[in-house]
Amino acid sequence: MEERFLPIGIQDFEDLRRRNFLYVDKTAYVYKLATEGKPYFLSRPRRFGKSLFLSTLEAYFLGKKDLFKGLAIEKLEKDWIQYPVLSISFAGSSLDNTTRLLETISGILEFYEKQFGIPSIQSDPSLRFKNLIISLYEKTGKQVVILIDEYDKPVLDALYSEFEERNRAELRNFYSPLKDCDKYIRFIFLTGITKISHMNIFSGLNQLNDISMIEDFSAICGVSEEELDLYFTPEIEQLAKRQKLSIEETKAKLARMYDGYHFTNDVPGVYNPFSLIKCFYEKRFGSYWFESGTPSLLVKTLQNQPIEELSGLVNGRQTTESKFRDYDPDSHNVLPVIYQSGYLTIKDYDAESNLFTLDFPNKEVQDGFLQVLLQKFIKVPYDDVGLAIENIRRALRANDIEKVALIIKSAIADLPTIVKKEMCENYYESVVHLIFRLTGFVVLSELQSVCGRSDVVLKTNDAIFIFELKMDKGRDAEEIAQTALKQIDQKGYAAPFLASGKPVHKVAFVFSSSGEGLVSWKNK
Repeated sequence: MEERFLPIGIQDFEDLRRRNFLYVDKTAYVYKLATEGKPYFLSRPRRFGKSLFLSTLEAYFLGKKDLFKGLAIEKLEKDWIQYPVLSISFAGSSLDNTTRLLETISGILEFYEKQFGIPSIQSDPSLRFKNLIISLYEKTGKQVVILIDEYDKPVLDALYSEFEERNRAELRNFYSPLKDCDKYIRFIFLTGITKISHMNIFSGLNQLNDISMIEDFSAICGVSEEELDLYFTPEIEQLAKRQKLSIEETKAKLARMYDGYHFTNDVPGVYNPFSLIKCFYEKRFGSYWFESGTPSLLVKTLQNQPIEELSGLVNGRQTTESKFRDYDPDSHNVLPVIYQSGYLTIKDYDAESNLFTLDFPNKEVQDGFLQVLLQKFIKVPYDDVGLAIENIRRALRANDIEKVALIIKSAIADLPTIVKKEMCENYYESVVHLIFRLTGFVVLSELQSVCGRSDVVLKTNDAIFIFELKMDKGRDAEEIAQTALKQIDQKGYAAPFLASGKPVHKVAFVFSSSGEGLVSWKNK
């Protein structure tokens, strides 16, 4: 078989093409964008191919026709005009303070001033940027192409610090020429993780076309199912052989682990390209995306959010588009950061109510996110989390409810001081849901039956568990547990599962309303 090279970590299009690495052809998008519009913005999670796509745009606008041989755009583009290109990236070192940001901007401007032989004017960044754009136009006689990668990183690096607003103000100033110099500009493309409102780049540059949730561009980054079959069939076969799985089983596991990203409603999902390629390279299923770097943005976001607000993230959330599309620094809503960072994705849409359902895209993200979230919810040391979850998993397989209850009781012995007493019911329910989802078993929350909703239903390969969660509210915990078991029977929570032939275990957990954890449990 011909040797194939997987482009792990390669974000330069020219390097990738000249060294004959595998390339998932996205050039039809390049042509569509270049011919149909001018100023664009695209939000996608980290390591999702944004930088490579910008590099592809750069090569196209530089007229490097030879790099596109055999690709879709070769048959579409006839002219191959060369334009002056300013490719700006904030993806390098940490920009968590304003001094570093200004030094980085100055360095970028100085690089292009020297490259194009344009005298530097000693002025603030916006005037230097404007001078660079106009001078390039006058020198070449052609409009300028501006590509900005991770435009929001200086704000996200400084998130929740004294420098967040300062960095935002400096970026707002730096980006201001993008509107003022419109007649000198051929094309603008900005990428980032979040679309930050109140930054004025979006309100000021009012013609900027946000394609982040446009159906036609839903697969502009990432790997679609069709592309998976078209480009990676040999890798799938090798992975299947190494893992001793059939091709169908391998593809099903790839989908569970890395597929499931939807950037608008009613579109096919896409795979995380970084995790997919790493999986093919190592020939094993790992948590590559989450482990590729400390999820500092996620950690900072969770640390600065009340537990009661985070509980809704455990089991998905219905919300309007406005609540997760734009990040507002003046708001306490973390949903845009969580969604746009790739930890949640669109799973469903109800046109009648105009509500989107957000949930984890796949198992890789779910497990990584819940592990981080668990540290905020419970007191189990980080190194012991995996062990505790594995012990619960084994106990469930053995139908040992007593052991399950004891592990949970130990994990949440006391209500954390950061949780208000009136929120403890919400807290305890969230922790139970969180722990059960980490086991990897099928977990259904608030499952509707004829007479009501069961709190948690958990399915293993051999059994079904129905959990009813109650608070003691100053009453006898033993009696409440017995009443909860009767409720499961009276409301027919087990009825939907009788045809499965699996044993059904009914379990009642009773928690303390005064914050003392799990105080009673019964099962039958």
